[in-house]
Amino acid sequence: MTQPMKLYCFGESGNAYKCALALNMTDQDWEPVFVDFFNGETRTPEFRAINEMGEVPVLVDGDTTLTQSGVILDYLSSKSGKMGGRSAAERREVLRWMFWDNHRLSGMIGPRRFIANFLPEDKRPEGTIPYLQGRLKAAYTILNDHLAGRNWLVGDAPTMADLSCCGYLYYPEPFGFDRADWPHIDAWLDRIAALPGWKHPYELMQRALPAATA
Repeated sequence: MTQPMKLYCFGESGNAYKCALALNMTDQDWEPVFVDFFNGETRTPEFRAINEMGEVPVLVDGDTTLTQSGVILDYLSSKSGKMGGRSAAERREVLRWMFWDNHRLSGMIGPRRFIANFLPEDKRPEGTIPYLQGRLKAAYTILNDHLAGRNWLVGDAPTMADLSCCGYLYYPEPFGFDRADWPHIDAWLDRIAALPGWKHPYELMQRALPAATA
């Protein structure tokens, strides 16, 4: 009997959430494996044996172990034949938006949200939040403008590009993002949330911290 895929994750991880969404939306048999990030589990020798980079998400599918959300999303689209674009040109465009997200969007939201919500105030590097917020405003503008007049980032159907770029934007903790300021992003997030298999991050994965902490 084929074993379900395992996603090493915790609820607060936006990058893990992208992969959990993709597993759900491509109808995979999978189960979450909770990683106690805030108590240092990713720094243990046992976890480093799974991922030398000391990060979640990690996807284990039989003998295949994958890390980095973009790689996992690409693997799931290839394995399922879903959400990868409908042509070679669309697949390249999907990858372009995923790489952009990793560098310009999620790559900025992650530390912005972590510093503001999960790092003690006396340990927050001075000036970091305004710097990241400026970078994010530019990224939100690009995303919002691209979504004007279209339903999805690439082509006429949802792809892994949408799941990659939306991942952090459903979280309730404040990180300087107000959906009302970005109407095209707001409508796009509603469209994604209406797709079969969508769930809120804290419904898909176990939280590492109690809700009152954020």
